[in-house]
Amino acid sequence: MKKLFSILLTATGLCCNDRTIAQPTWQVGNTTLTETNLVTGIVLPWEILWGPDDYIWCTTRPGKVLRIDPESGNYTIVLDKSSIIPNNGSGEPGMLGMAIHPEWNSTPLVFIVYNYTMGNSIRERLSCFEWNGTSLVNEVQLINDIPGNYIHNGSRLLITPDHKLMMTTGDTGDGGISSQNIASLNGKVLRINLDGSVPSDNPNPDSYVWSLGHRNGQGLCLGPNGLIYESEHGQNNSDELNIIAPSRNYGWPEVEGACNTSSEQSYCTANNVKEPIREWSPCRAVNGIEYYNHPAIPEWNNSVLMAVLGGLSSDYERMTVLHLSGDGLSITGEDSYFSQFNQRIRDICLNPYTGAVYVAFNGVQYPGSGPNLIKEFRNLNFNAINKPTRSSIQEISIFPNPAEDRTVIQFSESFYGSNFTIHSFSGKLMTEQKVDRDAVEIDCSRWGAGNYFLTATSSLGTITKTMMVK
Repeated sequence: MKKLFSILLTATGLCCNDRTIAQPTWQVGNTTLTETNLVTGIVLPWEILWGPDDYIWCTTRPGKVLRIDPESGNYTIVLDKSSIIPNNGSGEPGMLGMAIHPEWNSTPLVFIVYNYTMGNSIRERLSCFEWNGTSLVNEVQLINDIPGNYIHNGSRLLITPDHKLMMTTGDTGDGGISSQNIASLNGKVLRINLDGSVPSDNPNPDSYVWSLGHRNGQGLCLGPNGLIYESEHGQNNSDELNIIAPSRNYGWPEVEGACNTSSEQSYCTANNVKEPIREWSPCRAVNGIEYYNHPAIPEWNNSVLMAVLGGLSSDYERMTVLHLSGDGLSITGEDSYFSQFNQRIRDICLNPYTGAVYVAFNGVQYPGSGPNLIKEFRNLNFNAINKPTRSSIQEISIFPNPAEDRTVIQFSESFYGSNFTIHSFSGKLMTEQKVDRDAVEIDCSRWGAGNYFLTATSSLGTITKTMMVK
């Protein structure tokens, strides 16, 4: 009977793609976005970016790098540095920003910033890894022994069109002493050659420092006309969105936000301080940013999408859309989305073909809690531009979903012999079973109404699925 049920599901097409199941939608002007959980149950995704190989690359703060199929959600762990990450990534330090070499086909390199422990102190490192087709290997440490701490480590990466690597560093909570010290790499935006050397056209050809006076920059993106935007955490007030320029001082700790007090104005005049183009008080904990300019969501064109973690009182969690002027030098409007999740939003990335937006959530508590999700928001009415075709190497489908008393899970043959688990979103294990056939029936009549997530791993990778019980 179960085999027959499996055949009937396949014949109706209900188990082939979770998009056949009704998904929540969001309205953005005249555009309807469909919400899908791409990956569920991972621990603290920190950076997500669209790679030149058309996969989503993700760092997790506890020390792993994931490579995710944007269609099936199947992911593999391509790097694991968790053994050296301070406190297992449970605090602010961990595996942080990532960037991928733009000439991927000839130079498959991935750049990553992560914290590590040296003796009793926390340090920070910029490394380069080589992609061998399945894993990141042959680590080369480009900048080592940058001071770190339990707070304020930054750090985002961005490769600019001139093939320079921009890197934000935090002030490590020293009150801004390092931020104004030109000899320190902390509290700065650094500019680095891709081989780790200092660019000859830096403000000081012997220093990585591009700009100073930063507190804790946690977002970088490239906008129109070559502008570089940076999001930065304030202390209690004046979170900032800055345009980064060489040799400029961004004021911390003498200036918070705009130069709008008499003492700040005097300091700004004397120290070449560049003011933010937008500030927020009280602090929202602004984070990853991406420039959006795609026909799939015309209402967001020429905008910076900004992840917002929210304050310590669990306020302001959302994705903010900052509409830019034509020259990109100012903000003309601001909208907010996804606050209904009440989840800290860490980062955003974009699908260049479909225009879909992927959003990484970090739970409800500071500095992050799980289980975490990466959600996709896509305009399904938009015809993707030159979208590559790729068959999923393995799949899992759940029907019915939502379920009442029972549901059937269909597995690709690659999962045969492996185990799968289903957890509640509070972390309780509901069931663990072996995949010994293509369709497994689950009795969920006693689970209670709510959301649950399935995890299954084979030699080809891991797939997670969210299921609901009515």
